[in-house]
Amino acid sequence: MAAVVAVEELRRSGARAVGVLAVAACYYAAARLGLLRELTVEGAVVTPIWPPTGVAVAALLVLGPWCWPGITLGAFFSVLSLTAPGIETLGILCGNTAAPLCAALLLRRAGFRTDLGRLRDGLALVFLAALGAMLISATAGVGLLVLTDGLPAHGFWPVWLAWWVGDAMGVLIVTPLLLSLHRARRPLPLGRWKEATALTVAVCLLVPLAAYSTLDLNFLGYPLIIWAALRFQLVGSVLCALVTSVVATVAATAGAGGFAGLSRIEVMLKLQAFNGAMALTALLLSAVIIEQRDTRRSVERACQELAEVLEHLTAGEPPPPPPPRPHATTDGADGRPRPTGAP
Repeated sequence: MAAVVAVEELRRSGARAVGVLAVAACYYAAARLGLLRELTVEGAVVTPIWPPTGVAVAALLVLGPWCWPGITLGAFFSVLSLTAPGIETLGILCGNTAAPLCAALLLRRAGFRTDLGRLRDGLALVFLAALGAMLISATAGVGLLVLTDGLPAHGFWPVWLAWWVGDAMGVLIVTPLLLSLHRARRPLPLGRWKEATALTVAVCLLVPLAAYSTLDLNFLGYPLIIWAALRFQLVGSVLCALVTSVVATVAATAGAGGFAGLSRIEVMLKLQAFNGAMALTALLLSAVIIEQRDTRRSVERACQELAEVLEHLTAGEPPPPPPPRPHATTDGADGRPRPTGAP
């Protein structure tokens, strides 16, 4: 019996080691993608969207807190690819690890569900994970840069703001997308592919046109996000917001379209305001639509059960027993109530 337990423990440890390495690889790959487009603020390199924070929060929510070493490892190799490690690297690693951990813990404490099927889930992701927890990474990273003379003191607030918003945007855009893809179980029906194709063509044509137009037509992205949220819920709206934000970031860093002639600080502020508005619209609108859909289905199910009871009473028969409702327990992975005994 002891040998069996030892083998199981060894297998579990091996699976966790593989999971940690996978998280580190995904974090590093996301960092390389984020660094393809960057801004220089007060001599410091920042990214308008930092995807690794979204990868880290999603990994902690799906796998559990045990995968945090993968975040630290991925962050270390990301910093190593930019500069030689120094004392400031310690602050960056601590901040980039502690911020996602704090975000995941706050979300669990708030009863967050990874399906983002309630408005409160969207609000928790925005205020607790993105805007709240990411204060840790920005403060730790920029603060240690100032203390080690890697950044002048007067540049603290501009760099801090860019760092914080970039991390928050990674959570707002990447985390919902990864969570929705993780929960996806079946492809779209054949009839929906036509509409999905039409939406994709519209996004690919209108979004670059709006981003690079001198008339500053970035607002054209909002109808596309609303369309995606109404018809394809979270996956569609977040994908649309991601494409829109990426194209706007490319245009902003190139100084094209509505970003032409602006200073670096003005580009950063305008771009982050636009990306934040897009992400919030996609996330919260999808949460409201999913919540209303689930409520309507519950009401329809209750009406059907009531109609069956009335039918039996009219026929003089005893009403059928109500369907068994399994006792709900809280799943440790995502906080979503699940029936007892469910896998």
